[in-house]
Amino acid sequence: MTLQQEIVGNAMQMAVVNLHPGQTVYCEAGKFLFKTTNVAMETRLSGPPDGNGQQQNGPGGGMGGLLRQAMGTAMQVGQRMIAGESLAFQYFTAQGGEGTVGFAGVLPGEMRALELDGSRAWFAEKDAFVAAESTVRFGIAFAGGRTGMSGGEGFVLEKFTGHGTVIIAGAGNFIDLDPADFGGRIEVDTGCVVAFEEGIQYGVQRVGGLNRQGIMNAVFGGEGLSLATLEGSGRVILQSLTIESLANALKKAQGGDKQGPTGGMFSTHTG
Repeated sequence: MTLQQEIVGNAMQMAVVNLHPGQTVYCEAGKFLFKTTNVAMETRLSGPPDGNGQQQNGPGGGMGGLLRQAMGTAMQVGQRMIAGESLAFQYFTAQGGEGTVGFAGVLPGEMRALELDGSRAWFAEKDAFVAAESTVRFGIAFAGGRTGMSGGEGFVLEKFTGHGTVIIAGAGNFIDLDPADFGGRIEVDTGCVVAFEEGIQYGVQRVGGLNRQGIMNAVFGGEGLSLATLEGSGRVILQSLTIESLANALKKAQGGDKQGPTGGMFSTHTG
């Protein structure tokens, strides 16, 4: 059953979701705005359905099933904690008729509804997830690997699989690109990546070599030592505003600019 939703607003968008009787949508804790009275709300540590399509808080097979369920939930919570994600999800189910629920992101910017048909997963930046149908599975993926660590930019991603609608949010305005339209590869500020389809290869590379121009790029270019690389053919969503640039602008406006005159690798920003 397709999730009926409408994204409204401009500078700070919100998603208004209309639920059919018995239909469930879940969100990350802190993204809920409002609901009609016939929509039941439940907070759980367990996530949405697992890889076998079984509800992870569903009935188990005796004590062994309960133990496996508890261990699975603990592993999910631990993984989300390491990734810096919310520890709990909120589930909303319409009862006795159609219901309405409102959700929003945490930064001024756009929202986007992605439709999953089971053929491709979607990956999104940490904290991009807002809400999804209960048929969409939420997971954590770690990208960038050895390259990310050597470049100083490990990258935690949210992974969405299954069928249905997932709603994401970002900062500023969105732009949709396909690396295939630009020779198969684009290089992006690591903070500008919002989401991309499975099949796109994500990596992290140094900004230039260890030479004069590479050092100039890193020190005075404001990008630090690394850029994200996106290769292949598929949909990529970028955002025009990074969380770090927003935080630095707010600090500067308050007279507490910590970035320094050069930015980049000499920035003293620790947030």
